[in-house]
Amino acid sequence: MSTVTDTPALANARRGFDSLEEETHLDGLPVRGELPPWLRGSLIRTGPAKWEVGDRAMNNWFDGFAMLHRFSFAGGDVSYANRFLESRAYRAARDEGRIAYSEFATDPCRSLFQRVSAMFSPKLTDNANVNLTKLGERFISMTETPIPVEFDAETLAAAGVPYEPPGQLSTAHPHMDRATKGMLNYAAKLGPRTSYRFFLLRPGSSKPEVIATKPVREPAYMHSFGLTERWLVLAEFPFVVNPPRLAFSGRPYIENYRWKPERGTRFHLFDRETGEGVGPFETEARFAFHHVNSYEEGGDVVVDICTFPDAGIVEDLYMERLRAGKPVTPGFLERFRISPEAGMVSSERLIDESIELPRINYSRCNERPYRYAWGVGMGGGWIDRIVKADVVERRSTVWSEEGCFPGEPVFVAAPDADDEDEGVLLSVVLDGRAGNSFLLALDARSLNELARAEVPHHIPFGFHGQFARG
Repeated sequence: MSTVTDTPALANARRGFDSLEEETHLDGLPVRGELPPWLRGSLIRTGPAKWEVGDRAMNNWFDGFAMLHRFSFAGGDVSYANRFLESRAYRAARDEGRIAYSEFATDPCRSLFQRVSAMFSPKLTDNANVNLTKLGERFISMTETPIPVEFDAETLAAAGVPYEPPGQLSTAHPHMDRATKGMLNYAAKLGPRTSYRFFLLRPGSSKPEVIATKPVREPAYMHSFGLTERWLVLAEFPFVVNPPRLAFSGRPYIENYRWKPERGTRFHLFDRETGEGVGPFETEARFAFHHVNSYEEGGDVVVDICTFPDAGIVEDLYMERLRAGKPVTPGFLERFRISPEAGMVSSERLIDESIELPRINYSRCNERPYRYAWGVGMGGGWIDRIVKADVVERRSTVWSEEGCFPGEPVFVAAPDADDEDEGVLLSVVLDGRAGNSFLLALDARSLNELARAEVPHHIPFGFHGQFARG
């Protein structure tokens, strides 16, 4: 697998991996600069915030207990609140002082009898620390195990399980189905006849409808998938698992996967109307967490993904490495062009700048040709910049500030915007020099700073969020 060298540039970033214990509500944050008067609503984010339970520490960035953060905007003012997501996993740890559920790379200390019992009644975590979405009037926090958690957007209080996906593994990156306003997502159903499943959950429903399936012997790790107006796009990277290993190994979930580059990367397309699948279309081995966008061009399917050369990035994200200031492997924006008639896949890198945690103008461009993507990039071994990628002209623009480490930039379109990039970017930034965080607002077109609102404490590095208009 790929390797990276140590660098002193990460010293200021380490604060982002310290647990945050306090829950708070602040009616107003000090704002420097000026927010657009039309910006009304809330940026709500989820991410890991606590990696210690009793005398045990969790192993991986993905393991930490979820905390919700809400920044609300009105009349140029910003309020802030944060609260632990009261999942079953979090409540058990809080009340019993122990890790009771298997996380991404951390397993409870269990006896042989308990491990055998778990094979027949697995305690899957509902620690929904990866992403959140709005389905109808419901706000839902999600992770890669299939148990989502609904929560109240005002109080940030958990409100139960809104649905059960048709499988044991899922993604935290669903798409909206424009026709029904429902949620499209993927799940892996493990068992004697393991299969990939795509499903649709309609607003107000708690019963997912399976719309496409494919049998598989060794399912690949899936963090996201692609969508065009006709196709569901599944990218199988060669980081795969033997399902019995998950049940019998006694090891945490992700440590059962194996990198098998000889398999290459395999793309599968599923017709959204009929569920019929075509493929696989094979190319060189890659690994990825995040699809950026997909669309059709002539008879081809264009799939843009932030890729890594291999699955070594998973090892990079173990807490022992991160807290020691070890650098991580950068990801790059890569375009795959699938030609179903020719049975071929070609690929090319779109920009020279590294980019991850990508966002686009989803309401306008998801499933369709687009020009701009925003994300974060790496310079000194950790995320230290916000990147705007122009995928048409193949160039990038960067915002950075010494000693500062931004999170995912969320695009909010201006009302009645004419241009795809007309709006603001909102990002939670760690100021490694001061040891606290601030909410940063940038002009999405130029990446010029508009305003920042300082939080009186640090916010641990998180993953994803959504903006809900007020």
